[in-house]
Amino acid sequence: MDAFNTSMSLPFSYTFTITNSSCTSSANTISNPWMDSRIWSKLPQRLLDRVIAFLPPPAFLRARSVCKRWYGLLFSSTFLELYMQVSPRHHWFLFFKQKKLKSYIYKSNTSTTGASGGNGDNRSTNCEGYLFDPNDIAWYRLSFNLIPSGFSPASSSGGLVCWVSDEAGMKTILLCNPLIGSLSQLPPTLRPRLFPSIGLTVNPTSIDVAVAGDDLISPYSVKNLSTESFHIDAGGFYSIWGTTSSLPRLCSLESGRMVHVEGKFYCMNYSPFSVLSYDIAANNWFKIQAPMRRFLRSPSLVESRGKLVLVAAVEKSKLNVPKSLRLWGLQACGTTWVEIERMPLQLYMQFAEVEGGNGFDCVGHGEFIVIMIRATDKALLFDICRKRWQWIPPCPFLGTGCDGDAHNGDGGELHGLSYEPRLAAPVISLLDQLTIPFPSFNG
Repeated sequence: MDAFNTSMSLPFSYTFTITNSSCTSSANTISNPWMDSRIWSKLPQRLLDRVIAFLPPPAFLRARSVCKRWYGLLFSSTFLELYMQVSPRHHWFLFFKQKKLKSYIYKSNTSTTGASGGNGDNRSTNCEGYLFDPNDIAWYRLSFNLIPSGFSPASSSGGLVCWVSDEAGMKTILLCNPLIGSLSQLPPTLRPRLFPSIGLTVNPTSIDVAVAGDDLISPYSVKNLSTESFHIDAGGFYSIWGTTSSLPRLCSLESGRMVHVEGKFYCMNYSPFSVLSYDIAANNWFKIQAPMRRFLRSPSLVESRGKLVLVAAVEKSKLNVPKSLRLWGLQACGTTWVEIERMPLQLYMQFAEVEGGNGFDCVGHGEFIVIMIRATDKALLFDICRKRWQWIPPCPFLGTGCDGDAHNGDGGELHGLSYEPRLAAPVISLLDQLTIPFPSFNG
């Protein structure tokens, strides 16, 4: 990761009296805006570990180069337990270069991508992700060297990034923690699918995954018919794709996009617009009517501070209502929407000029919502707490493009996920306890 450029000033100076026993002169008083190094060197290790646990991930990874002990903190169960208790949450975002529809892997290795020429090539590719810190408006680069070719990022939760196999058929799902380089595999799904929607939620004691839609009913036809669910928890209960549920009839859900809020997965439904909700505990789906559904354009669902938010452009050309971009929040009853924010008109005019009718995608995390304009590298950041809008500077790591062609119309567009960088995800150890072998499916 690239270094932080920070400057810190102390509110007042510390003064220490140092006595030199070898000298007969009186004690010297030294004033320094920083504490004496001899004081810091005697700081109790437990207190020092607590300070380190509060560092943001880029600063922590840099600090590991200070000494052997700090380097080994990443492997210390005592430190990681402390880290899980006191480390603040970081509502960040992770972006991937979108090469083509349904394939979001950025391959920075421009050499031969398939020497074997077949789908059975399991060699890892040099994939990159771009980490965005909305507080400092800073970009970082993350490597995903362990991810084999033929996988695309689909979701993220609890510090883990979910990758799903691109090939049609039973889907293989990988959970990766890019900060520590860990990679775990789930058993393949039981039903063949093309590009299903993936929902993931990870907490310290459980993992839930839902795979919905795009059922392959023949080699040439797909329908949105069913959902498969995976669950494992620290209490010893697990369900390996054994829980299934039927999707609502005639639904047209958006492949690849599901948002988790308070025990439910949500995704957009089209023709006409509505919202589909999957209750994980009850294992059933229900439909929620979208606000102003006949006049929406590019609707997206995001999570913000534990609430579901719908972001969309509103275009009512035949009525005396100005075009705008609006945000609605789903109320506690689960069926009613309330408008919570509207983009300022002057900013919307700028936004519409850049967007040019190409559409946009949104991703939310905590108090932040990122609005990415398709086919461009332009994006807006909205702070829902401060009611502040601002343009995000382009990612500096996209200058060389994808496979060397950043500005040929195929590069530049980013696919974003909410991402909370975590040094540890203890629940992942539960997957290692599964004794069921993972079969290999080839198409």
